[in-house]
Amino acid sequence: MTTLTKESGAPTSADAGAFLSVRDLRVQFRTEDGIVKAVDGLSFDLERGRTLGIVGESGSGKSVTNLTILGLHNPQFATIDGEIVLDGQELITARERELEKLRGNKMAMIFQDPLTALSPYYTVGRQLSEPFMKHKGASKKEARDRAIEMLTKVGIPQPKVRFDDYPHQFSGGMRQRAMIAMALMCDPDLLIADEPTTALDVTVQAQILDLLKDLQQEFGSAIVFITHDLGVISKMADDLLVMYAGRAVERGSVKEVLGAPRHPYTWGLLSSMPRLNSDIHQALTPIPGSPPSLLNPPSGCPFHPRCAFRSEVPGTLCTDSRPPLGEGRAAACHLTAEQKQSIFIDKIQPRLR
Repeated sequence: MTTLTKESGAPTSADAGAFLSVRDLRVQFRTEDGIVKAVDGLSFDLERGRTLGIVGESGSGKSVTNLTILGLHNPQFATIDGEIVLDGQELITARERELEKLRGNKMAMIFQDPLTALSPYYTVGRQLSEPFMKHKGASKKEARDRAIEMLTKVGIPQPKVRFDDYPHQFSGGMRQRAMIAMALMCDPDLLIADEPTTALDVTVQAQILDLLKDLQQEFGSAIVFITHDLGVISKMADDLLVMYAGRAVERGSVKEVLGAPRHPYTWGLLSSMPRLNSDIHQALTPIPGSPPSLLNPPSGCPFHPRCAFRSEVPGTLCTDSRPPLGEGRAAACHLTAEQKQSIFIDKIQPRLR
């Protein structure tokens, strides 16, 4: 079982009203080079029927967070601290047998790469049917009927025929649809979508996103949607969490964060996006430098080595003090509210037009 450092009997701080509540989550991995702090004090809530988007560069802790929710880390290498409460049930301290009852049933995940997530040795139909028989006690015929129903819902042509096909007989878009069908077989209350449209062409991507929204309306699932694409997030999510170096640096509704961002890292992400109405010769504005090493993260604000506005904060506050992320609409930055507004209006907003 995953190593825990939470004190026995410590009171829970999870929001009792939230369907999924994550509090002060810390995930560390033991490596030959040292301890990797993959997630470092992350907190968020998610309500039923809503979608939380999580964005950030590779290595920011997005996928690690969601694999932790599902309990999929190797306990030999992972140390986990904090609280994850799903519909009143604590997951970090849950036994593997309890998690097995939840995975694929109450919570499910659409993995980033269906080619590795689907076994090449079994038919697509069998891989869809087995979790339904295990969790719902269904017969083989009932599971087959349910799988064909779900393949139909996700737009697989000739589902009765394709039920007996192997993954290599599906196109990339069809495999992704089959992964969605598998995740939704048992009507999960929580659906985690980890870059579900990666490597798909834009037409198929749009179809997949519309499909997820339609199915969410039908089943009322809460969705955690992980992506690098802010354009996709603007279409899919209700709320947005921006992660950097294993921490949340900005949080709010999608309209608030994308319409009036408050953190220099979010400004950088938005400024580096190409725009359809921009001059084709106009250079993008990338974020300087590289993400920090999680083996030896910088002191103070983790973004300060790459931040163009740290000189506007007096003294050594950025380098010495970690800015807190408050409740509700918040950004973990030492700039004052007036400075954030002024910088955004004068320097950032013109780039985004």
